[in-house]
Amino acid sequence: MKIGFFADGPWAHKAIERIISSDFFEIVFIVPRFDTQDPVLEEYARKLNTPFLPCQNVNDSEFISTIGKLDADIYVSMSFNQILKEEIILHSRLGFINCHAGALPFYRGRNPLNWVLINGESHFGITVHYVDKGIDTGDIVEQRLYPIKLSDNYRSLLDLAVVQCAEVLFSALCKIESGSQSRVKQTDMHPVGTYFGMRTHGDEIDFTWTAKRFFDFVRALSNPGPGSRFTMLGEEYAIESSSLIHDAPSYVATIGEVVGRNDSGVVVKVGDSTILITRVRALDSPDAYIPRFKIGTRLT
Repeated sequence: MKIGFFADGPWAHKAIERIISSDFFEIVFIVPRFDTQDPVLEEYARKLNTPFLPCQNVNDSEFISTIGKLDADIYVSMSFNQILKEEIILHSRLGFINCHAGALPFYRGRNPLNWVLINGESHFGITVHYVDKGIDTGDIVEQRLYPIKLSDNYRSLLDLAVVQCAEVLFSALCKIESGSQSRVKQTDMHPVGTYFGMRTHGDEIDFTWTAKRFFDFVRALSNPGPGSRFTMLGEEYAIESSSLIHDAPSYVATIGEVVGRNDSGVVVKVGDSTILITRVRALDSPDAYIPRFKIGTRLT
């Protein structure tokens, strides 16, 4: 089966390695994101002796005519960032599929790995689906769920998802190639689903939240994310890690006040109980450190 590959970044690199490990598949062209033009993908194109085709608008009729001459059976999107219109969606014989790091029909949209942690989920999903005119709304070919441990954060989920997206995509391609795939309508799984927008820099933590919500927000935005922001004495900082405190009592006191310290960090009063903040950094520095704020310091 001949594949036209629209892609970017480590997700795409892992997927290419998995695809070319099989004699059943051939990548007949690679289209990178136009703004980055991933040099690793360009090197793969050179090794595979296949066209590398940066394009500012893949919906342009001239570009569609160009890739049509390369006779791909199916188009695949992996971390590609252009909105696809009907002409290119319907252009290849077997359709256009996408790999999404979210359990559709939930976690449509951007940054699902951040949002799944923010929402305190026990699992996250990887879904391969057909592309249609909506945003992550097409029929599902394959979906797998992965547990989220209390020790997980954005980095650990990202590392797992980069590897597993390649595996789920490869499995879906094998099913399509053999004709054994099924198409599950997302509305049959849930009539509405959910959608999430892109996370932005400068997301401020709220000390009135419960300790668990605070903890989930911190780990969702930790490195390589922008960090959860707070202010102390007029200076802005990012929290890189925190820990829940076992058996911490719920009580009323000044929200955001440092109420304890130990070798691991500072204990801060939040909405219900307390939280241990273990690593912070100044916004103008990449280096995180264990905070040693004085008891009575107010964080906002």
